[in-house]
Amino acid sequence: MEPLTQAQQQLYNWLVDYIRNAQHAPSIRQMMLAMNLRSPAPIQSRLEHLRAKGYIDWTEGKARTIRVLGTSKAGVPVLGAIAAGGLVEPFNDGVEHLDLSGFFHQVGNFALRVTGDSMIEDLITEGDVVIMKPVSNPEQLKNGLIVAARVEGCGTTLKRFYRQGKLVTLKPANPQYKPIEVMASKVQVQGVLVGVWRGYETSVRN
Repeated sequence: MEPLTQAQQQLYNWLVDYIRNAQHAPSIRQMMLAMNLRSPAPIQSRLEHLRAKGYIDWTEGKARTIRVLGTSKAGVPVLGAIAAGGLVEPFNDGVEHLDLSGFFHQVGNFALRVTGDSMIEDLITEGDVVIMKPVSNPEQLKNGLIVAARVEGCGTTLKRFYRQGKLVTLKPANPQYKPIEVMASKVQVQGVLVGVWRGYETSVRN
């Protein structure tokens, strides 16, 4: 495909991110706001160039039908199985992709780097990065979920959440640590765990 100008690349990159996250095409006005433009003309010109160069396409006469072309399938290729015990057949051509965008690109999700080993029996250790999803309704939070919780006067901690009446217990996954028991009014749940990222080379160096 033909190379893009800086302005075209800027719009294309924004379109890729927007459509991936929103699962639908943006309006011209949204593109104008994103590109800090006051007129639709430059947006329409860039879109025409992106289409002519084979980066995007749309259905004539219908709004919000822009689609991105030619991008590789999202995610990491899953090439087969690997044994941690006996032997299995070696991997071959990938037939599926492990899409991590739900962790890293989901609107509102955030990451925290772990310090300490209080969750080690849940396979979360020092240096790991935990991906958290915001809590929309703390009152409906299920017991047993791993959460990032701020305890009034104590700070923020990563623990399993249990609530019984007005009492909250934040339970570690390491017998060397005691559970934290506190009134629910003094706990602010900031997020629920949805994934853990560990860089192998980094963990080896540490």
